[in-house]
Amino acid sequence: MPGNGTVTRSTLRQQIADALRDEVLAGRLRPGRAFTVKEIADQYGVSATPVREALVDLSAQGILEADQHRGFRVPEYSVTDYRNMIEARSLVTDGMFQALTSGHPAFRTSPEDPRTAAALATVRRRGEEAQRAAAAGDLTILIGYDLRFWRELSALFGNPYLGDFLHRLRVQSWVCAVQYLLRLPDLRGRLWAGHTELVDALARREAEAARAIIATANAHSLALLEHLSGG
Repeated sequence: MPGNGTVTRSTLRQQIADALRDEVLAGRLRPGRAFTVKEIADQYGVSATPVREALVDLSAQGILEADQHRGFRVPEYSVTDYRNMIEARSLVTDGMFQALTSGHPAFRTSPEDPRTAAALATVRRRGEEAQRAAAAGDLTILIGYDLRFWRELSALFGNPYLGDFLHRLRVQSWVCAVQYLLRLPDLRGRLWAGHTELVDALARREAEAARAIIATANAHSLALLEHLSGG
């Protein structure tokens, strides 16, 4: 049937990209780790084409870096990089929260509106899962729920470009943070867990409170990474 080869290759490309992203976020592929297209193709038992495409996709997302003539490698982000990522993220979230006071279509309805309430409840449940993972010190689970939390929260603002940009920034932030956080033998009680507090502030249309929550979260994570880096 025409097109099946393309669909299969596209599926493989996404599966390989997802698998490698998870390896990086879990810290199993350490910063500076280099590999070639052939190495990954042999590892997964597939042809080079979907692997190359997956690696290029991950490079575009900041999860990997193209190492000219050598293949690809996991980036070695500094705390300064993390600080810059936080600044970029804050510019995006500040714009989102500004929508609360500027009549954005996503927030013209009452919080009690069934559709709005259902959407916020879904995001809040995701936040609860993230908080449980943070309390348990389960970094891998936390990252998964945190990324889904922000994906669903940004979707409420109805701008997919904003959501995609914020998602990329948060993935990069986690790639950076993981290399430092794994230096701690026990992460219980050390990770930000204010997801539901943020949702509740947004549900009440309290933009300044939401900004304050994020500012506190950013300051906490930056201070922790600075401590772990010895800087």
